[in-house]
Amino acid sequence: MNFASVLQGLVAVLWIVVVGLLVLAVIRATRGYKIRAISLAILAIAIVAVVLTTVSAGLVFIQPEERGVVISAIADEGYRQDPLQPGLNWIIPYFESVVRYPISRQTYTMSIAPAEGQVIGDDSVAARTSDGQEIFMDASVIYAIDPNQVVKVHIDWQNRYTNELVRPLSRGVIRDAVSQFGVEEVVSTKRFELQQFITENMTTLLKNNGLILTDFVLRNIQFSPEYAASVEQKQIAEQQAQQAAFVVEQRRQEAEQARQIAEGQADAAVIRSKGNAEARLIEAEAESKALLLVAEALRDNTELLTYTYITKIAPGIEVMLLPSDNQFLFPLPTLEPGSNLVPTIPTPEPTPLPTPEATP
Repeated sequence: MNFASVLQGLVAVLWIVVVGLLVLAVIRATRGYKIRAISLAILAIAIVAVVLTTVSAGLVFIQPEERGVVISAIADEGYRQDPLQPGLNWIIPYFESVVRYPISRQTYTMSIAPAEGQVIGDDSVAARTSDGQEIFMDASVIYAIDPNQVVKVHIDWQNRYTNELVRPLSRGVIRDAVSQFGVEEVVSTKRFELQQFITENMTTLLKNNGLILTDFVLRNIQFSPEYAASVEQKQIAEQQAQQAAFVVEQRRQEAEQARQIAEGQADAAVIRSKGNAEARLIEAEAESKALLLVAEALRDNTELLTYTYITKIAPGIEVMLLPSDNQFLFPLPTLEPGSNLVPTIPTPEPTPLPTPEATP
């Protein structure tokens, strides 16, 4: 609870009462009534109001997010060396006064958007890179007053530190930093290094003036219309080159795939050829061994050839030739009577023996 505010409110009420009683006393006096009691009341309340007014003028309540600089008429320097800390503080009434300063974080934004920054309209920072290209930067500076340097800020800047310190200082540091990098470095490879360079320099400069840099935010970087058009054309060319390289790589992969398929087919053909050759070799070896066995069998049994011949005769053959020393042909049985009859050689009738003549 802010006791100083409550006391000031009470003092205001007392002075209103005093004014009201004075008006009442004047009215009663014009009508011829006695005003002794009212006069005493006015005097008592006025004395209390003066005392409370004096006390309230000496009581100062400082909020936690504030610090107070005491301007003193009795001090040699004209101010107290130490700022007032949060809470209820006492100053000499009518000889000292307090100037309050916020120590909470404040943000100063410089943007190309008309309604984003502290300045209405385009407030972006125009800077030139080391290769002469002009760029436009949007930035935000987050800072606070050093609680231990509030008196210094008051002496050096009073309440002008935002517009006369933070703004020109940050814009100058940004321009100096950008001039040490190329335009492509600012955009891509060294953007973080640029932001770190700006942060370090601003931290030092603001600290020397009683401020603390909490953060520097590089919000956006824009190019001039001419450079933006050239960058766009370059990107289109790079994309086309990448597309061409992709097509070449795709064709190479397709050719490699076709080559691998051809190699696989050739390997398969070689394997099949080797398999067929080995199969034929095995078959020839088997036939050779079989012929050797047959030859050995025929050598030991000549009639085996005739048996083998008979077993190989087709089912439609119904006539069989016997060995050459046999003069007969044997018909084989037929499936249907009278079909495929093979004529046989008639057997010659035996010649009758001559009958011996009777002896006379």
